[in-house]
Amino acid sequence: MRKLLQLVSAAALIATIVPSVMFLTGSLDLSQTKLAMLIATIVWFIATPLWMGQPPEQLEHEEVVL
Repeated sequence: MRKLLQLVSAAALIATIVPSVMFLTGSLDLSQTKLAMLIATIVWFIATPLWMGQPPEQLEHEEVVL
């Protein structure tokens, strides 16, 4: 679950950056850019606190050797 949330967070972060670059190149108008960045920001703020600060998951096949 943690990996999925990290993936969603990374995708939302990228989705926050890409519209601004597309606006600079003229591919998107300002209202579309604002909407895309707002949605990506909301997704990032929802997904990131769910995994950040949580201990990493243990692998099932991982063994502790003493």
